[in-house]
Amino acid sequence: MNDKITYSIVEEIAVLSTRGGWALELNRVAWNGGQPKYDIRSWNEDHTRMGKGVTLNDDEMNALLDAMAARD
Repeated sequence: MNDKITYSIVEEIAVLSTRGGWALELNRVAWNGGQPKYDIRSWNEDHTRMGKGVTLNDDEMNALLDAMAARD
């Protein structure tokens, strides 16, 4: 059984912060050949290593944006 996780960053949207050669980024990422999802996590400079993160589908991202807009 092959448990290797594959990913492809299909869109780099924003760098939210940087620290020590790592960047917290918002990207669209296709995991294991699936449809791209919004992804917030830390990456090293060449995107070969990553930290734990959060992945959101389109509906979840829209709900997050609506919640943030309602705070104003």
